[in-house]
Amino acid sequence: MDGRRRNPFELTDESPVYVISVAAQLSGLHPQTLRQYDRLGLVSPDRTAGRGRRYSARDIELLRTVQQLSQDEGINLAGIKRIIELENQVAALQQRVAELSAAVDGAAAAMRQREAQVHASYRRDLVPYQDVQPTGALVVWRPKRPTD
Repeated sequence: MDGRRRNPFELTDESPVYVISVAAQLSGLHPQTLRQYDRLGLVSPDRTAGRGRRYSARDIELLRTVQQLSQDEGINLAGIKRIIELENQVAALQQRVAELSAAVDGAAAAMRQREAQVHASYRRDLVPYQDVQPTGALVVWRPKRPTD
């Protein structure tokens, strides 16, 4: 969550609000088919205290997808379950990549800020180094000897 408190009465795509008969009507499936999909783990609706199923808008969209894959694409239910699992895994990985990308961006910004602080702390009274061009002159240094 983003840190803000949500209104407990706010409806989202994940809010379990539809009983099985309404979910069946909205998805175009028979209630017994919804029960079968629940047993197979294709769709997992929330449960009430009395164990009644409550479907969300997202569940109904998933039911429609299962129906489309089964009827139009000819994919069996085991294949559909695997597709759903893989899509969920991809979504979780995409979320993780987004989190890591944000962390890297934050670390890069902190590094740039620290680098700017270091550069700002340089003493300005230092004499810059100037490269001396070789002239070919030779200087010999001989230490003085102490006189006896």
